[in-house]
Amino acid sequence: MKHFIASAAIGAGLLMGSAAVANAQSCEVVVGSVLSITGSMASIGSAIGDAGKLAVDQFNEAGGVNGCTVKYVLRDDQGSPNVGVDAAKTLVEIERVPVLLGAIQSGVSLPILTSVTVPANVTQISCCSSAPSFTALAREGGTKGFWFRTLPTDRPQAAVLAKIAADRGYKKLAIIHVNSDYGVSLAGSFRKDAETLGMTVTNMVAYNQEQASYRAEVNAALQGEPEALVLIAFPADGATVTREWISFGGPQKFVFSNALRADEFVEAVGADYLTEAYGIDNAQVEGESVTTFNSDWQEKFGSEPNGPGLHTMYDAAAVALLAMEQAGEATGTAIRDNVRQVTSGDGEQIFPGVEGFKKAKQLISEGKAIRYVGATGPLEFDENGDVVGPYLIWGVKDGKLVTLDKWDNERVTATIGEIGQ
Repeated sequence: MKHFIASAAIGAGLLMGSAAVANAQSCEVVVGSVLSITGSMASIGSAIGDAGKLAVDQFNEAGGVNGCTVKYVLRDDQGSPNVGVDAAKTLVEIERVPVLLGAIQSGVSLPILTSVTVPANVTQISCCSSAPSFTALAREGGTKGFWFRTLPTDRPQAAVLAKIAADRGYKKLAIIHVNSDYGVSLAGSFRKDAETLGMTVTNMVAYNQEQASYRAEVNAALQGEPEALVLIAFPADGATVTREWISFGGPQKFVFSNALRADEFVEAVGADYLTEAYGIDNAQVEGESVTTFNSDWQEKFGSEPNGPGLHTMYDAAAVALLAMEQAGEATGTAIRDNVRQVTSGDGEQIFPGVEGFKKAKQLISEGKAIRYVGATGPLEFDENGDVVGPYLIWGVKDGKLVTLDKWDNERVTATIGEIGQ
């Protein structure tokens, strides 16, 4: 039976009999999202929210979920776990959402998962949380299968970052990282991989978010005369760290984490200082699905989809909506049980966009299998809700973010095998 919010027309239409009432009824499915819209990640959080809404709007244009309109409700976690949990509780207990998209930071996503969504049997799909703690929790049975993420864990991220640094010929590296689950985990994994590849980490320094200055952290990281800085940060704080690194005479050679792939970060630092910067992101590969999303984004917002989490958030929303359509109902359990049905197997390929969603709905109505190939390419979730995805290598040329290289899944897997951690 569909889980929906129903509202009946009131007035003279009621006198037309039960059939007229049925026709006058409308149903609504609510999709909730908890993201960082204010605080240090405001510049990327708002755009990530737009990516989720784009998927919902396109699904509605294609006919909605099982005939019901989808309502997208976004709440701000302000980068705080406590605020995030309160926002998630409101969505689950008041809005009655069957699925929650988010959060961005692992340190916010985890308490939402354990204290809100899993106890309520609500599926949670994150675009951006990469900490390995979720995999461990899933293996222990703590997620009950209600956890998925469209971004790979920090294991492949660390390996690709280390390989980039090695390919640049760096021997001595300093690491500055945000003091969060994301930063601590990725920095630790990167250090192990870098040392395996023959590099030395001269210093690894954590910083707390939203400080006016990071001079102490930068000066500590400069000890040992590193050749380059590995920065694991979010755009606002990352720009402050990078500017102060440059002002204190640090080498203008950088290896950046995925969250820094944002136009706002480049503008805040100054493109002229980033000509020897290399970063990663789990984002586009070539293909019709990628081209379709990029084109739709540009048409809707008038800009290229440059920024972390845009492609992965769109896919998180699309997967949830397709799972509801496949299940024929919008409950957390039904979504959980159908996510893999619409993303794996030999079903007919479905691409992003209105026409793709229309095709999916038609095939599902005919009892035919589908396989969603998303804005990041093919998606396939393992038993822990994790995915392996492609990466792109980005840099700054002629004042703009550009893609320098693309790594498919096979290359990423080969790199992890080479490092052997």
